[in-house]
Amino acid sequence: MIEFRAHGKLFVAGEYAVVEPGQPSVIIALDRAITARVAEGHGAGSVHSEEYGHLPLTWTRAEDGIALDREHHPYDYVMATIDLVEKLRGELGIEPRFHDLRISSQLDDASGRKFGLGSSAAVTVATVGALDRFYGLGLSQRQRFQVALLATIRVNPRASGGDLAASTFGGWLRYSAPDRERLASQLDARTVSDILHDAEAWDGFDVQRLPAPENLRLLVGWTGSPASTTKLVGVVRRHRNGGYQAFLDDSRACVDDLTTGLQTGDAARTLDALRRARGLMQRLGDSVGSSIETERLTTLCDVVERAGGAAKPSGAGGGDCGIALVPTTSDTAESDTAGILREWEAHDIRHLTIAVQPPEGPIE
Repeated sequence: MIEFRAHGKLFVAGEYAVVEPGQPSVIIALDRAITARVAEGHGAGSVHSEEYGHLPLTWTRAEDGIALDREHHPYDYVMATIDLVEKLRGELGIEPRFHDLRISSQLDDASGRKFGLGSSAAVTVATVGALDRFYGLGLSQRQRFQVALLATIRVNPRASGGDLAASTFGGWLRYSAPDRERLASQLDARTVSDILHDAEAWDGFDVQRLPAPENLRLLVGWTGSPASTTKLVGVVRRHRNGGYQAFLDDSRACVDDLTTGLQTGDAARTLDALRRARGLMQRLGDSVGSSIETERLTTLCDVVERAGGAAKPSGAGGGDCGIALVPTTSDTAESDTAGILREWEAHDIRHLTIAVQPPEGPIE
């Protein structure tokens, strides 16, 4: 049995802007993960997951790729990943084999409630990693990310890939995306191998490790209102106006200051950048008429700011999680944090006991 784990994520800054090629963001990988386990299959392939109910999702091969038994589940990220890996396997001259893939998740609670921690990305990265080992593809860490992004844009062409980067590389990251529309068009005309080895096809893509903030504690709260990232990003794209370039410029400046704050251990600069990132999202929501910062997210952030910290919605907003950094150096730091958590609980905001997943060595 081959096993591969991929971790969830949260955006710290740069949301919405990151969907534009080359626009930077800051993301963290979480210590909650999805695990993909793969074993030899016979006669057909299968995917087992609580997401798919009691019956496994089954597939076979057809002349033009993977044939899915759609009676049980629609086409999704897992099957897009399997199909792309099958294409790459064929290009590399590796003999086909069926496999049984079993997926388990720590990114939801026991009732299946989703927290917006990047489960689609984590399952994609975990599947790529498990099948890389199963077939002996010999992919580097960076190539696993690239395969995961190519599979993802088949399902969601707007995806920035930031969550995939967090799941692949771990830790605190500065990330910018390649042009996914160009990559999608190349998928129809070129081999996967050619795209992986063509540096120009990945223009705009960059990922760098960042140190964890000094003298600041990370807190994550869930507001209980799941949001659709795809729909919210679509709203913003449809309402781009003359101020959009200014938003991109301000977002880059904010991410640059956050990066510098983390790299220099400047807690005050880090907190200021996070507060500015919140303001950017508020103004963006106002300009497009969308509730990026919901009432409960506003409460989450305001409670933290009154205690001397900084907080903002994480990801697309509209619900889901808020992320906070709280100073740990004052004499009242522990009581301030306890007070934040009590106020969150009083407003039905759930504190998620999660931490940043340490990186596994340098980025390859």
